[in-house]
Amino acid sequence: MTLPPAVRVTLLDGFALRLGDGTRAAPCELPRAVQRLVARLSLSRCPDRTVIAGQLWPDVPEDHAHGSLRSALWRLRRVAPGMVEVSGGSLSLATGVRVDVRELEAWASRVLDRQVHGDDVAMPPEELRGQLLPGWSEDWVVLERERLRQLRMHALEALADELVATGRFGEAVEAAYAAVHEEPLRESAHRAVVRVHLAEGNLAEARRAYESFRAVLADTLGVAPTPSMTALLAQARRRAADGRPARAPGVHRSPVPEGARRGG
Repeated sequence: MTLPPAVRVTLLDGFALRLGDGTRAAPCELPRAVQRLVARLSLSRCPDRTVIAGQLWPDVPEDHAHGSLRSALWRLRRVAPGMVEVSGGSLSLATGVRVDVRELEAWASRVLDRQVHGDDVAMPPEELRGQLLPGWSEDWVVLERERLRQLRMHALEALADELVATGRFGEAVEAAYAAVHEEPLRESAHRAVVRVHLAEGNLAEARRAYESFRAVLADTLGVAPTPSMTALLAQARRRAADGRPARAPGVHRSPVPEGARRGG
């Protein structure tokens, strides 16, 4: 027996809703209020109906906000019946509804788990690499967007180090440069790139990556890399001068702020 596909909410690189029958509800087919409701339920860890109404309609009286919420729920039921579970004063997505942001969080959790090692982790799929709801300016979206960006950067840096430990250097450098792409001025991401090159024995590539970052910092902020980054190359040069492999110091997983792991 072939099971129908689950309802799937896409929030990365824009809003989309795929229904349980396999069809796709285009954003233009859903009122903005319905899109905002689905996005809030997909991101929220607080299912309180009053809180959700206040977040979605903060500039109107409470009774009007609740009326707007009821209207959005009614419209959503017409498009995707059963997608939202209502229990007393709580709202939540039904069990089985898939959300790309939650898949991103699950991937990052695996990567950052100290009990999981390089053989069991890999780069996230392409559909999990986008920005959260680009163009949306609501406060709760802006906060979640930055939280997810930080979580993904920390996970990519940790992934690069884990992949180095298992000798998967090609994937490691891809992860490190993906972290750089998230934030070109983030030194820890550039350090991950340098560590990968050094671990592979490519001192010239490591130096090229360092000099490129140094030039960007100087041109953009007028500052130099920190001593900890400079020390990576200095130690490698000393090892090379002594005839030893120009390896990077032992890699480690950077701690991730609790707020980046878990949304509000």
